[in-house]
Amino acid sequence: MGRIFITGDKHGDFSFLPLWCKQNNTTLDDILIILGDAGINYYGGKKDKRIKTMISKCPITLVCVHGNHEARPSTIPSYILTTSPKIKCNYWVEKEYPNIIFPMDGTMEIDEKRFLILGGAYSIDKFFRISCGYNWFSDEQMSKEDRNRILDLIKTDNSFDYILSHTAPLSYEPKYLFLPLVDQSKVDKTMEKFLQDVYDKVRFNHWYFGHYHDDNELGEKITIVFNNYIQIL
Repeated sequence: MGRIFITGDKHGDFSFLPLWCKQNNTTLDDILIILGDAGINYYGGKKDKRIKTMISKCPITLVCVHGNHEARPSTIPSYILTTSPKIKCNYWVEKEYPNIIFPMDGTMEIDEKRFLILGGAYSIDKFFRISCGYNWFSDEQMSKEDRNRILDLIKTDNSFDYILSHTAPLSYEPKYLFLPLVDQSKVDKTMEKFLQDVYDKVRFNHWYFGHYHDDNELGEKITIVFNNYIQIL
């Protein structure tokens, strides 16, 4: 197995990837984890295919946590659910683009390191997007059934090397990044409250999340990631 890197939201802009792969001398055994909003299933047409085709030519495997500004692969007919000895979890992949995978929320194991994947978030620009005709995905947050499935899982399996989510546990919301024009009392905090519940019940070495477009250490074991590329293995 190769190295594992973590980075933040890309929103469909992978123009950096060919040079980044060259600079880091990557192979398909190396993994780049995107902490949600990869944005390669956003438009639902030729533009998505162009992005995926470019990525597929790069010597890297992308592991994409689900964000909020993108369609769920489970709703796209071209995706199949599978697993592999290399990345031990159930994940969605398209046959045309085997190096771009979307793990299901739950456990993932790579090189004997255990991950807990917790994707999804609420879009604070939901109503703006709807009024302007931009894409908004009604299943952007984790379903109640999946949240309960995760809570049942961690009752007996609560120790992880890494937790990867799109948004933050409630107590680690980066309030310094909140937009002043957004009334936080009207923001749906379902995912943040759920992630706080998970945070309070599990043991882990480090938690990484994206969503807020910043790079910062929010605690000894909590990191928000956007432009940085952090090698963890």
